[in-house]
Amino acid sequence: MLVAIPVLMVIWLVIWPIISAVITTLWVKTPEGTAFSVETYRFFFSDPYSLSNLSLTLWTTMVCAILLLVVCLPIALYLRFSDSRVAAYVQGLAIFPMFVPSIILSFAFIRVLGPNGTVDLLFNAVGLPKIRTPYLTPWGPVIGLVWDNIPLTVLILLSGLGNVSNQSIEAARDVGAGRLALLWHIILPRISNSILVAISFAVLGIFSAFTLPYVLGPAAPEMMGPFMQRTFRELFDPTNAITQAVVTFGFCIVFGLFYVRSVAKNRTP
Repeated sequence: MLVAIPVLMVIWLVIWPIISAVITTLWVKTPEGTAFSVETYRFFFSDPYSLSNLSLTLWTTMVCAILLLVVCLPIALYLRFSDSRVAAYVQGLAIFPMFVPSIILSFAFIRVLGPNGTVDLLFNAVGLPKIRTPYLTPWGPVIGLVWDNIPLTVLILLSGLGNVSNQSIEAARDVGAGRLALLWHIILPRISNSILVAISFAVLGIFSAFTLPYVLGPAAPEMMGPFMQRTFRELFDPTNAITQAVVTFGFCIVFGLFYVRSVAKNRTP
């Protein structure tokens, strides 16, 4: 009884829309009536533009996941093992993007790194050449999405580092382990599940992102979020838009299964 309402809400708001979307794309209306067809999926995986959008989304997701791990792991390690007062300010700065709406982040990005933005003006003031702005290029959404996902990734990694006891670190140092050995043999094995969870959450959010890719990214190719919206609202093609959503869900569920497996593994006695 305690979990009945949440389970019913998940079935109603998540599982049923997924099933309905799959049914809508596989059973289409024809002059003879409703018939089973995979034509929309055949079109998606044979259309060069659709495949280029999917490729861009996969590339953006992969690059963002790698950059998030490279950026957030050192921050989490510093916050976990530092006793200085500076750590509190670093944690505040790391969590700050959580409270900034995506549209505000996009506007700030354009004002700073866009054409004739702050960086361009500073470079011009000291006689340096203009930079090639990442705005409206594939790197625009990458920068925005990485910055936007730093807080959650840091918090998840920091939670995992709580399982690394100071005693184990001190014992390893007593036998001569250096920093790299501590990281590789003591810390990373104990936070591997947290890393997997952090990457899974980041990938799920990045793959389905809309605002930052829509505002900062190129017009073509485009990521799946803007692609679905444009197909539905501008091309008036809901069937293909739903097909794109189902394909997106198919890729996302792989990373969701990694998360579920990690949670189940931690709960196994």
